[in-house]
Amino acid sequence: MHRDSRAISRRSALRRIASTGALAAAVAACGGPPAAAPGTTVPTPAPPRPTAAPPATAAAGTGTPAAAPSPAGTATPVLLTGAGSTFDYPLFSKTFAVYHDQHPAVRVNYQSVGSGAGIQQLTRGVVDFGASDAPMTDQQIQEAGGGIIHLPITLGAVAVSYNLPDVGDGLKLTGAVLAGIYLGTITRWNDPAIAALNPGRTLPDLPIAVVHRSDGSGTTDIFTTYLAAVSPTWKQRGGSGTAVSWPVGIGGKGSEGVAGQVRQTIGGIGYFELAYAMQNRLTSAAIADGTGAYLPPTSDGASACAAAAAASLPPDLRVRIAGCAAPGAYPIAGFSWVLLRQQQTDRTKGTALVNLLWWLIHEGQGYARDLFYAPLPAAVVRRGEEKLRSVTWQGQPLLTAG
Repeated sequence: MHRDSRAISRRSALRRIASTGALAAAVAACGGPPAAAPGTTVPTPAPPRPTAAPPATAAAGTGTPAAAPSPAGTATPVLLTGAGSTFDYPLFSKTFAVYHDQHPAVRVNYQSVGSGAGIQQLTRGVVDFGASDAPMTDQQIQEAGGGIIHLPITLGAVAVSYNLPDVGDGLKLTGAVLAGIYLGTITRWNDPAIAALNPGRTLPDLPIAVVHRSDGSGTTDIFTTYLAAVSPTWKQRGGSGTAVSWPVGIGGKGSEGVAGQVRQTIGGIGYFELAYAMQNRLTSAAIADGTGAYLPPTSDGASACAAAAAASLPPDLRVRIAGCAAPGAYPIAGFSWVLLRQQQTDRTKGTALVNLLWWLIHEGQGYARDLFYAPLPAAVVRRGEEKLRSVTWQGQPLLTAG
């Protein structure tokens, strides 16, 4: 894609994402859901139809373009339902609409309700797939009846953003200082611990308004996994997971809610997927990478964080990478997974689902960078292919792509 068209695509994507917070607030006030776009039903508007899809990316490890799959029953419409990660919403909003343009018989109803709620809905059997930025625990898999596949679907950085109008971007923070802020031991922006990391900056004498997720969240899992990796005090007092007992701060529902709280609060600080920082035009901290450098959240930094983990993935692909320490590796990063049952109960829907997911880990990765995600490493894509080939209906493999 040429530079100009990529810039237009990114600006269009950000304008679309930027509208979600205001529209969601208006919808909440009116008490009704927004209108859904073709191919995806979500709490916020889906993107405008692209005039052209990007060129197909090469199938990981093959050097050849990935073939677009043919969904089952193209003459009969298939509706797939999913729920979960707000981290994934900007990417899903775009790619599900594009997929519907290419495969009109398949529509996706995805609800951006948070990773915890997505796991719950998959467990209850009310959706065809879940999406989570935290892998399910052994107990959660058992409660869901077993046989749950974790398919890495994207990768991204979690930004730590703040609202300090006169400070500017790239305020340096270490893991220890960030843990102190979220523990409530560092309470003002001109605290000596922050000032020592940022000589030459004039820091305001303002209280720090800590914002965190109020719902079960894979983004929280990534963030608290990082804090636990770099701060023994946080590990002991706060712990890690999709939901923790926050010592201080106010909660926001979803990444949209946290970003909205920070945007509205002078002195606020919060964590959310990078696209939401861009959407809200919030400045983001540069985080110590463990090698003496300070890195802003970027797709390349997330890729570097994942590179080492990709070489030693566990068989079930459940791995946390936050807390990585390597040159160029942004340390608050993680995978996000689509969760689905290995044994499908509906042949038509199961076939449509695995073919959609095959497209997402191949051609769909071509949309990642424009929306501030990192494309999956080739080794991860190959492992994902194996998982999709293992999905069956009455013992018969369902994948027709590839």
